[in-house]
Amino acid sequence: MPTKGTIGVTTNNIFPVIKKFLYSDHEIFLRELVSNAVDATQKLKTLAGAGEFKGSTEGLCVNISVDKEAGTLTVSDSGIGMTAEEIDKYINQIAFSGAEEFLAKYKDTANAIIGHFGLGFYSAFMVAKKVEIRTLSWQDGAQAVQWTCDGSPEFEMGDCDKSERGTDIILTLDEDEKEFLEPARIEGLLRKYCRFLPVPIVFGKEQEWKDGKYVDTDRDKVINDIEPLWSRMPADLKDEDYLKFYHAIEPGQDDPLFWIHLNVDYPFTLTGILYFPKIKNNLDIRKDRIQLYCNQVYVTDSVEGVVPDWLMLLQGVIDSPDIPLNVSRSYLQSDRAVKKISTYITKKVAARLEEIAKNQPEEFEKKWNDIKIFIEYGMLSDDKFCESGLKFALLENTDGKFFKLEDYRNLIKGEQTDKDGNLICLYATDKEAQYAYIKAATDHGYDVLMMNGELDVPFMDMLEQKQQDAKMRFLRVDSDVLENLIPKQDDNTPQFTPEQQDIARSLFQSQIPPVEKAEFMVSFAAMSPDDKPLVITQAEYMRRMKDMARFQPGMSFYGEMPDMYSLVLNTKHPLVQKIVDLAEKALDADLKLVNEQINATQHVVDAIRDLDKDGKGLPEDKKKELEDNRKHLDELRKQRENLITAYGAGESRVHQLIDIALLSNNMLKGEGLERFLKRSIGMLK
Repeated sequence: MPTKGTIGVTTNNIFPVIKKFLYSDHEIFLRELVSNAVDATQKLKTLAGAGEFKGSTEGLCVNISVDKEAGTLTVSDSGIGMTAEEIDKYINQIAFSGAEEFLAKYKDTANAIIGHFGLGFYSAFMVAKKVEIRTLSWQDGAQAVQWTCDGSPEFEMGDCDKSERGTDIILTLDEDEKEFLEPARIEGLLRKYCRFLPVPIVFGKEQEWKDGKYVDTDRDKVINDIEPLWSRMPADLKDEDYLKFYHAIEPGQDDPLFWIHLNVDYPFTLTGILYFPKIKNNLDIRKDRIQLYCNQVYVTDSVEGVVPDWLMLLQGVIDSPDIPLNVSRSYLQSDRAVKKISTYITKKVAARLEEIAKNQPEEFEKKWNDIKIFIEYGMLSDDKFCESGLKFALLENTDGKFFKLEDYRNLIKGEQTDKDGNLICLYATDKEAQYAYIKAATDHGYDVLMMNGELDVPFMDMLEQKQQDAKMRFLRVDSDVLENLIPKQDDNTPQFTPEQQDIARSLFQSQIPPVEKAEFMVSFAAMSPDDKPLVITQAEYMRRMKDMARFQPGMSFYGEMPDMYSLVLNTKHPLVQKIVDLAEKALDADLKLVNEQINATQHVVDAIRDLDKDGKGLPEDKKKELEDNRKHLDELRKQRENLITAYGAGESRVHQLIDIALLSNNMLKGEGLERFLKRSIGMLK
């Protein structure tokens, strides 16, 4: 028969676990004890508001003090205090939360209560060898109580002579935890975890400079700001307030570009301020720029889930009691509320950017290059944000003018629509290096974009996919000759005969000097006689794939491939025509003989292949004959290649044109550059 029962937990076993492993970092004990003290204070205010507590709530605060000689750290409050029965209920029973019970009773009027799990108090035992509670309840006629525990399941509890309402938690620190007796260490932790708590946190006295040194005054040093900027209404704040707050949480930074004040109370509660910092031209995604608070208690700066990865470029604070935390409040639990909050933040960021772009276009353009990488990263990462981003993202041309996507489409659709209806967006990545290509395009009446950002390559790829219906394509201005970039008609037939093309191809191909990690192929285009005789281009597809390999590990093989370039001969240029005509005449007799042998051998090869029209295969003797003629054909072609190569080696104009093309693309260096300079000087004599 199945049996039922309850799982037993032995305090002898559970207490060491709580002491050692409850919190990810020992320093969190201070946050927990101060948070409990704040809760006690907030509860008293709630009782006063409900008319149950008749005394004054003026001047309520939490006080922290250290005594190095005694080895103690004390957290004191003037809150509701506890009776012996309450200590027995909330302290002697692990994980029984007084905050939860209080919230259930005063859910409509309670001030922000931090605690939830009933475990924060036990964090004290991570650093203390003894913990003492001295407390006096707010209730009339209550007896002060003292509770002491040395970190074992055993405790002592009895009456004490405390005369003031509230609670003192006194920690006698372990020998290896003496760092928490240092004032500077405690002040640092208070400023980290308790900087914006809603009750004044007092630690020591304010100091002033007197007689050559700092001395204490009689004024309490309040560590925190009980009314942080995000808890106030945006209508009550000025730009100066936002800037001052930013520099307080991010000292040493430049002014932010702009900011978003989050303030929502349905379907969840969320407040906060997110700043757009100036972003350099590198993708520095740190995940500690945004601080998460819960009822003004610092929780973490690891906000994955609440804030999408692409928004990690922002800085600021978020505060929400609805974000689910783990028991130690050190990290987040993932649930639907977190996803809703994340979605809301994304919408607010998009709406703010769209608002600025619409109402302050000049300001938006001025700051575009500082936020461009952020917006592109967001559009590439989040489809919802991308939908909004398409309305306000800007494109900048080589003249420094900015355009929204739709405006740019309308600007270029007349001149830059090719014969197939594709809208061609020409772009450059280096205004100086690609100057000649840019000038050729602009002289032709085309507009050229500047796309030199770190994410511009995947951004263009994304835009092409999003604009498929509009047939929009991005082509780098040096990816082909201008006539081929935006072809207006089919007829761009090179002006050379097939024989001339063979000579020209071998003539120039054979004389291209070695360039590291680059390969070249000669091609032809019938450009204007006034255009350059030789142009080096790199196909958009291969370069785009190599660039994308930096962002997508699965495409790394593209990054390892050599760069493929085309050396394009302008068949209408007089100099190219002259060089080819001279080569054709000089090689006529030798090439005529070789070509006749090539044609004759090719005829034999074709005739033997025709014997196998039925697909049954050739006789053995014919296979051998076919193989011999193929080898002879290869030898003849090699012979023709050698004739042209030998001629080209002595043709200085071929070398000069190739080197000029390489030089204009910053590809002529070292020994090759030295040879070019010598040759150029020699040609001047």
